[in-house]
Formats: sequence, C-alpha cells, structure tokens
Amino acid sequence: MSVKKVLHAMAVMVLVLGLAGAAFGAPIVIKFSHVVAEDTPKGQMANKFRDLVKERLGGKVVVEVYPNSQLFDDDKVMSAMLLGDVQLGAPALSKFEKYTKKLQIFDLPFLFKDMTAVDAFQSGPKGQELLNSMKGVGILGLGYIHNGLKQLGSSKPLRVPADAKGLKFRIMTSDVLAAQFEALQAVPLKKPFSEVFTLLQTRAIDGQENTWSNMYTQKMHEVQPYITESNHGLLDYMLVTTVEFWEGLPKDIKPELEKCLKDATAYGNKVSADKEVGDRKLIKDSGRTQIIELTPAERQQWVEAMKPVWKKFEGEIGKDMIDAAVAANK
Repeated sequence: MSVKKVLHAMAVMVLVLGLAGAAFGAPIVIKFSHVVAEDTPKGQMANKFRDLVKERLGGKVVVEVYPNSQLFDDDKVMSAMLLGDVQLGAPALSKFEKYTKKLQIFDLPFLFKDMTAVDAFQSGPKGQELLNSMKGVGILGLGYIHNGLKQLGSSKPLRVPADAKGLKFRIMTSDVLAAQFEALQAVPLKKPFSEVFTLLQTRAIDGQENTWSNMYTQKMHEVQPYITESNHGLLDYMLVTTVEFWEGLPKDIKPELEKCLKDATAYGNKVSADKEVGDRKLIKDSGRTQIIELTPAERQQWVEAMKPVWKKFEGEIGKDMIDAAVAANK
C-alpha cells in the first residue's frame, strides 16, 4: 500500500473514531494549531472561536487552541491535519504553494492598495473560488483571517531598492517572495517564523518583512533598528480543515460551527485593523526602531523594481485571478 493510501486510511480511522465518540456522548475535540502569539489578530480569533463554541455548543464540541507553534509550525501543520492530529489550522497564505499554485496571488508585491481592496477580492467570486482550490488533495478553506500589510524591517535604512542589494532577508516558504527579493538583488532565506527574532538578534539575517502586529508581539523592533513603511505585500491566513473532517460533522453541529467561525473571523479582522494602527504607534513610541516613511517617488521605485514578479507567476496563478485582484482596488 502506498504512503498516501496509508495516510488516508489513518485519517479516516481518526475521523470515524472521533465522530463515533460524539455519537455516544463524548465531545468532538477540535485542535486548532497556529504559530503566533495569543494577542495577535489570529491568536485572538482562535480564542474567540473557542469561547463561542463553548458558549453555543456546550459540551458537544471542545476547541483546544495551541498558539506559538506549540504543536506544529506552519510548514508541518498541513501534514498533521491530513493525518488527523489537528483539525483546524490557519497558515499564512504563502504556505500553500505545494498544494496549489493559485494562492501565490496573495504574495505578489504591491497587488492591493489597502485592506479594503483585499476584502473586496477575498469576498468576491475569485476569492471564494480559491477557498476550494485544494479540495482535490483533501483540504478545505473555511475563510480568510487578516493580519495586514507588510513592512520591511532591516539593520540598515531602506529608502530605495538599491539599499536592499546584497542583504539577507528571512521569508516564508514561497517562490514568489523569493523572486520578490531576488528582483532587488537581495538574498531571500526561507526560515520558520519562530526563529526570526533570534536570526535578527544574532545578525544571521539583515532583515525581514512582516506586519506591525507580528513585529511588535514578537519584539522584532527591539533587534532591528529600521522599519520601512512600504505596505508592499499582504500577510493573511487561510483557515483550513480537511474535507473528510468537515463534511463528516453531524448535521446539528456543523451549521453552528460555521456561524462561530464566521463571527470569530469578523472579530479577529476587527482586531487586525485596530492593531495595524496601535502596534505601529507602540513601535514608534518605543524609540527602539526608526520608522522610515517613503515619499511617493521613492515608493514608486519599489513598485517598479518588484512589478516584474507578476509576469513571472502569471501562468501558474492565472491572468483572470490577477485581473480580478487588480479590479478590487477600484
């Protein structure tokens, strides 16, 4: 029997045993694994979901939340989910390229002008279509969780693309992000999120890209002297489960879980919008990091330097997808 068939059989067995337990009165246990701190937008969304499920479903369903990579990092959680070791995850959108190339669209630099445009695309037909883009491998998208737009943190001031030449930047496991920094003649290094603080502290890397909330909650601003406010890319997450687990839920449970997820996601996305402003101020007020605000002319240089990345991945993503995302900016 092939490894794939063995994994599939094991996942089915875990699912059947779990649902059988529910039928005899034992609660359905949903393990929700993520990599960030509890006070981030994703962390607060996960905890809100846990609390709503407890409130609305009583002892029928129990949600266990594991933050800060306590169970798995984003590179391993999908395999663990397919094995039935966890039931919910919310990896960054960059983490799915081994399952589908379509989601690479969210890594394209300077694609969305703001989070309003992101919302318009994700809630539209093409954005919703992407939630089902991995069903063929057994993975189902349940929604999008916001973290916000990314900024460039660095050990030296970055005002124009030439300033990044030769510098080493930590990136998520994404070919698009690698191409983005290669377009700047910089060196992209694929490393786990949990290692970023230490990599910055030990100068193993020169910089990284992240949202205000991730940089503040992980204390990155304490070990990198400069942040360029570039708003060059999106860092969002897809809430995912397996098709077998979700479609196998009892009919009296699934609709309420869907409502809990919807309400928790709306809550988390409101937190994200607030923290984008609040955590930027906290970083600025700390005095540990200088925030560099680009002039329109300087920002345009970054746009022009990175824009060729779109064409490079157009064939894998689909021109129709990119056109729909661009249209969402209007």
